[in-house]
Amino acid sequence: MAKKLLIIEDDQSLASVIEYNFSNSGYDVFCARDGQDGINQARSVMPDIILLDLMIPVIDGIEVCRQLRAESTTRETPIMMVTAKSEEVDQLIGFSVGADDYVIKPFSVRVLMEKVKTLLRRHARSHGTGLDIVSSGPVEVDRRRHRVLLDQEQLEVTPSEFRLLDTMIRHPGRAFERSELIQAALGADTLALERTIDVHIRSLRKKLGVHADVIQTVRGVGYRFRESSSATSDG
Repeated sequence: MAKKLLIIEDDQSLASVIEYNFSNSGYDVFCARDGQDGINQARSVMPDIILLDLMIPVIDGIEVCRQLRAESTTRETPIMMVTAKSEEVDQLIGFSVGADDYVIKPFSVRVLMEKVKTLLRRHARSHGTGLDIVSSGPVEVDRRRHRVLLDQEQLEVTPSEFRLLDTMIRHPGRAFERSELIQAALGADTLALERTIDVHIRSLRKKLGVHADVIQTVRGVGYRFRESSSATSDG
């Protein structure tokens, strides 16, 4: 079955080039010219992946991403931001609202297509069946249902936050360098700064509330998930 790609881009010439190349490669391509139309199409089309420009009319890309991540039907849809905004702070904001990857204009369409393939493969692996459940203290990560439980209550996390938490909880006590976490949670080919991981960690700690200390900072290295005598796995 063909993968469905939604392009949210107000530059019609660029959108046409992207649409042409992906259509010729077997994708079903849908296009939106503004943020509101993009949200509406994401709800109706249920794309496998979204290419999202930041500087679009009606609703900007950051708010579009935030709204899509807040809805159950699009919460886990891979979102790749494609934008001319190349400052570090722009990338950090993009990842903090739930983007899975960040591509800066101008770019090679061929490279973009490879990045889309990689992101789709990574998404498929993280949603695979027959994988185990790992818990440590109050936190449980369930790969089968792609969910996180905190004190038996479901915790709403972004796809990148899920992969980050999933990586660390499976190796409690191990200190991960930020570069390792980028590769594990975001993908080795993702354009991401090491500070991006700090943004995700801050967000996770905020969501974990009183249990935020299960993620420990290792000075000069990165982060680790606190060791717990109650750590278990199933599967």
